[in-house]
Amino acid sequence: RIGEIAPQADYEKNGLCAPGALVHDGRLHLFYQMYGNGPRDAICHAWSDDGLHFTRNPTNPIFRPAGDWNNGRAIDADVIEHDGRLLLYWATRDPASKIQMQGVAAAPIGSNFTRSQWTQLNPDRSILKPELPWERQCIEAAAMARHDGRLYMFYAGSYNNQPQQIGVAVSDDGIRFTRLFDQPFLPVGPEGSWNSSESGHPFLFQDSDGKDYLFYQGNNDKGRTWYLSVIQIDWKDGRPILKAFPCECTH
Repeated sequence: RIGEIAPQADYEKNGLCAPGALVHDGRLHLFYQMYGNGPRDAICHAWSDDGLHFTRNPTNPIFRPAGDWNNGRAIDADVIEHDGRLLLYWATRDPASKIQMQGVAAAPIGSNFTRSQWTQLNPDRSILKPELPWERQCIEAAAMARHDGRLYMFYAGSYNNQPQQIGVAVSDDGIRFTRLFDQPFLPVGPEGSWNSSESGHPFLFQDSDGKDYLFYQGNNDKGRTWYLSVIQIDWKDGRPILKAFPCECTH
């Protein structure tokens, strides 16, 4: 352990979590969420030259969604460069705060990512909401990847331990997504396994050697204990496939 990012600003006093990071022109940009504020949770931004000491964006929070289809909340940030823009993916809820779904905003990649730079690309509706039986009332934790010029969203379907499992959708423009599978791409494990309660909250790491790795959390006791695991991803005919058995990593 070499450091931590603790709450400093007043808007962070209840907590901060769930970062998505991007390195651009040698600077690390961190997009993270306020926590513990219900519908007032929103996305914030900070930057660092060493990955340890961060400067908060003076316009924080930089983004929360508009539109009468959501409750104004934004959490679970993930970012990816696409067509000269930085795309920011986030989860929000319906006005009743029951259904979790996905949205996206964009800012010029060369900007300072202040609040005025962001444009919500889905002002009228979500870009992906729960529709399949296994997704129940929740799609969250978008993990973005690029393969052969297309954007892939690995996402968590269903709320934690209901069980939460991982699905995949694909897009050419970063806004309109199509599911690749009707069933979970990465399901929970069988009864008695370490992830029999959940395989959720994915993160897709694309290494410089061309290998892709899917990190995810899981447990077998309805959330009393948590583990992290990773599995390598391969691609066939424009679809991801699980290449190897996961290795268990306690956290």
